[in-house]
Amino acid sequence: MFTVTHFAHLRHVIARRAASFAFLPVVVGTLLVTPAHGETIKSQKHSFTVSTLATGLNHPWSLVFLPDASMLISERNGGLKHVSTDYVVTNVNGLPDKLNYSGQGGLLGLALSPDFETSKKIYLAYAEKGDYRKSGTSVVSATLDEDTRTGARSLSNITQIFQQYPKLAGGRHFGGRLLATEQHLYIALGDRGNRDKAQQNDSHIGTLVRLNLDGSIPEDNPFLSDPTAKPEIFSFGHRNIQGMTLDNDGTSLWTHEHGPQGGDELNLITSGTNYGWPTITYGVNYVTGSSIGQGTTAEGMAQPVEYWVPSIAPSGLDMVKGKAFPNWQGDILLGSLKFGLLVRLEIEDTQGKYVVAQEKLLDGKFGRIRDVVEGPDGLIYLLTDSSDGAVLRLSPAPIN
Repeated sequence: MFTVTHFAHLRHVIARRAASFAFLPVVVGTLLVTPAHGETIKSQKHSFTVSTLATGLNHPWSLVFLPDASMLISERNGGLKHVSTDYVVTNVNGLPDKLNYSGQGGLLGLALSPDFETSKKIYLAYAEKGDYRKSGTSVVSATLDEDTRTGARSLSNITQIFQQYPKLAGGRHFGGRLLATEQHLYIALGDRGNRDKAQQNDSHIGTLVRLNLDGSIPEDNPFLSDPTAKPEIFSFGHRNIQGMTLDNDGTSLWTHEHGPQGGDELNLITSGTNYGWPTITYGVNYVTGSSIGQGTTAEGMAQPVEYWVPSIAPSGLDMVKGKAFPNWQGDILLGSLKFGLLVRLEIEDTQGKYVVAQEKLLDGKFGRIRDVVEGPDGLIYLLTDSSDGAVLRLSPAPIN
C-alpha cells in the first residue's frame, strides 16, 4: 500500500536529486594471478588499495567464500571455479544438465547452505534449456566434494529444487541471485522480457521466490491462500533483480534491479509486496523515450528506497559489517555494469531505512563490476565481467 511514509520518502528522494556525487578516479598497476598493489585510492571515509587476485575467468557472475576462506565462483559463459587461498584457479566438475549459455543466461547465482560445514551443500541458479528454444531460471542443490588425495572438487547429489514457470524464448532477464538464510532460500528472478507477466502471479515471471532450504514451500508465504498464484512467490512486480543481501539487522532483505532506460531500483523487500513493474517505473522506453505504464506512483505499489536516472546497471550487492572498514559499517556497496563503478550508499535507519548519501568509486578503471562481497576477513571482493574477468580485493590503506 502506498502510505504517508512513502510520500514522505518520495519528497526526501526528490529533495536530494541535486546533490553531487563523488567520482574518484583510480589508477592501479596489476599483475596476473598473484596480488598486485596499486596506489592509494582516497574515498570520503576510507582510503584503500586494489589488488588483482586472479584473472582469466569467463564472465564471472557470483562469488561465495568457503569456510577455509577459499572461493567458489560461477562463470556465466564457462563453468564453476574454485580459487584457493593462494589464488590457484581450478575447475569444479559435475555441473547440472541443460545449462543454456545464451544471451544473459548461463550459470548464475551461488549460495552455501547454512550447514555447509557438515553437509557440504551448495545451491546453484542457472538458465535451463526447455523445448522449442525456450529457457528459464532453475535452481539445484548439490554436494561439493573434494578428493582428499588430489584436492580436485566436483558436484554430486544434484537435486532440482526450483524451475521457473513458464520457460520462455529469448535471452533476457533471468535474475539469478540466490540468498540462503538460516531458514530460507531466496531466488531472485526477472521478467524474461515479458513485462506484463510481472503483474500476474500465475507465473514466476518478475518475482522473488522464497523456499525452505529443502525446496519445500514455507507455510507463511504470502500467496498460499490464492489458488491462482504460484505459492513460491514472496514479492512481485520486479523487472530483473541482479543483487540481493541481508541487512546487518539479520532480518531486512535488500535487492536491486535493472530498470529500462533509467529507473534502476534499490528496494527493501517485504512479504507480498508489489514493486510496480511495469505499471510504475522511473525509466522510459529505450528507442522512443516514451513513458512506461502509468507513471512513477500508484496505490498499492511500493516506491524504491533509491533509484538511478540515468541507469547504472547495478549488479552485486552487500552491506558492510565493518570488520576491516569500520567507517563503512552499515553502508551498502553495489557494482555498476554500465559505468564500472563501486557505489557506496549510506543508510539512515531511524523511522525507516533511507539512502542519505552516495559515493561512486573506481570510475571504470577495472571494467564492469558484476559481484560485490565482503569477505570473512572484512575486505571487499569484486568480480569484473568480461571474457578475461578478474577477482579484485579492496584493502584499507595504512594511515601515514
